[in-house]
Amino acid sequence: MADRRAVPSALTTDDLREVLGRLPFLDTEVDDSERIDQIGLLESIKAAAAGAQARATAAFAGSQRESQAAAGVPARGRGRGVAAQIALARKDSPARGSRHLGLAEALVRELPHTMEHLETGSVSEWRATIVCRETACLSPEDRATVDAALAADLPQLGDRQVEARAKALACRLDAAAMAKRAARAHSERRVTLRPAPDTMTHLTALLPVAQGVAVLAALERAAGSARAEGDERGRGQVMADTLVERVTGQTTAAAVPVEVQLVMPAALGDEPSRLGGHVLPAQTARDIVSSARQAGARLTMRRVFTSPEGVDLDRISSRRGPLPDHVAEPPPDQPDRPGAPEPPGTDVSASGRRFTGTVRRFILLRDQSCRTPWCDAPIRHVDHAIATRADGATTTTNGQGLCEACNYAKEAPGWRARTVRAGPGHTVRMTTPTGHSYDSTAPPLLPARVRAGPTVSALESHYAALLLTA
Repeated sequence: MADRRAVPSALTTDDLREVLGRLPFLDTEVDDSERIDQIGLLESIKAAAAGAQARATAAFAGSQRESQAAAGVPARGRGRGVAAQIALARKDSPARGSRHLGLAEALVRELPHTMEHLETGSVSEWRATIVCRETACLSPEDRATVDAALAADLPQLGDRQVEARAKALACRLDAAAMAKRAARAHSERRVTLRPAPDTMTHLTALLPVAQGVAVLAALERAAGSARAEGDERGRGQVMADTLVERVTGQTTAAAVPVEVQLVMPAALGDEPSRLGGHVLPAQTARDIVSSARQAGARLTMRRVFTSPEGVDLDRISSRRGPLPDHVAEPPPDQPDRPGAPEPPGTDVSASGRRFTGTVRRFILLRDQSCRTPWCDAPIRHVDHAIATRADGATTTTNGQGLCEACNYAKEAPGWRARTVRAGPGHTVRMTTPTGHSYDSTAPPLLPARVRAGPTVSALESHYAALLLTA
C-alpha cells in the first residue's frame, strides 16, 4: 500500500523567523524528564538546522557562480566573494566562511548518508565535518564508499571514533592519496599567535614532525644545561625564555623593544592597555616597560590624541622620541612644531594611491584588525573604501585596514563599500552583491572605553598607555 502520509509544506523564510522568535519562550516549567527531552530535541534541531543551512549554502554558491558566468567573469575568477558573503550572513570570519562552503558542497554532492544523518538531527555538524575532512583527498567515488560504510554506525560514534574509522577507510581505498596529502601538509607549515588567559599568549608552530622534534630537543638541552649550572628557573621557563632569545636575537627574553603610545590619564591610572591586540592590566603594562628598561631594550614614545572620552583615535604624532624615566604630561600641542600631529579632526591624506607614513600608521592603530565584520585577522592591506578608480581619496576617512582575503573578496562584481561616518566612530558600510549591507565601526582605542553614542563632542588632547612592539 502506498504511503499516504501528507508531505509537509516547504519551510519558508518567514517560518524560520517565527521559530526563532518562539524559541526564547520554551516552556521549562516541566519535570526533569521532559527537560532532558527538550535538551535532546534542541540538540537535534541544531544539527538539522546545520543540514538545512548546508543545502541553502550550496544552492547559493551555485547560483552566484552562474550569475558571475553570465556577467562575463572568467572561469578562474568565478566564486570569488561567495565564501565572504556566507561568512557575513553567519556572523563569522571569512576563513570559516570558506570552510562552511566546502563542507556544504561536499555534504550535498558527495556525502549523502552523512547529510541525511545531519538533516534528521542524528549527528552533529562537527561529526559531519570530521567525515568531510578525513575524506577530502579522495575521489568522489571513494568518498561515497566511505560515506556508505560509515552510515549505519555514524550516529553511535564519538568524535575520535569517527575520525579513526574515516581515516582507516580512506587509507585502505587510496593509500597513495593519503600519503600525498601528508606530504602536501609540509607546505602548510606556519606560526600563529593567539591570546591565552592571564595576559599570556599561545605561540604555535605547525612544523613537519622531524623539525618539531628537533626544536623541542634543542630547547630541552638548553634547559638541562641551565638547570645543571644552578639556574633557579623551572625547566619550562628556561625553554620558553630560550625560544624568545634565539628567535629574536635578544640577550634576554625580557629585552623586548617597546614603543609606548602614551595617553596620559591611562598612564596615571588603571586603564587597561593593549599589546599587539592583547588586553593587559595597567600594572602589567607598566611591568613590561620596567622589565624592558632594566634589560636595556630600546624604549620610545609617540603621542596619541583621542576624543575626550578616550574612545576614538583622532590623530597621532608623526615622530617618536625616547621614553623618559618619569612620564609627565606634555605641554599643549604646537602645530608648527616639527613632528606635531595634524589639527583635530583633519582628514589626513597620503600622496598618490598608496597609504604611507603617518596616514598608514593612523589607520593601523585605529582599526586594530581587519575591518570586515567578524573577521579578526591581522591587517595585511590598507585599502580604499571607495576605490581610486572611482575617484576615492587616499585619506584616513576613505581608508580601512583589511586582511588579504577580505581585500580580494571585495573586488568581485557587485561589492561596494563607502564610509558612512568619518569619525568619531569611523564606520564603513559594505554592501554585498545580494544587496545586504553590513556596518563596520572602528573599535575603541582604549579597550575599557565604550562609545556613548553616534556623536561625540569636540576633540581634545588626551593621552593613554598603549603598548606596541616597535
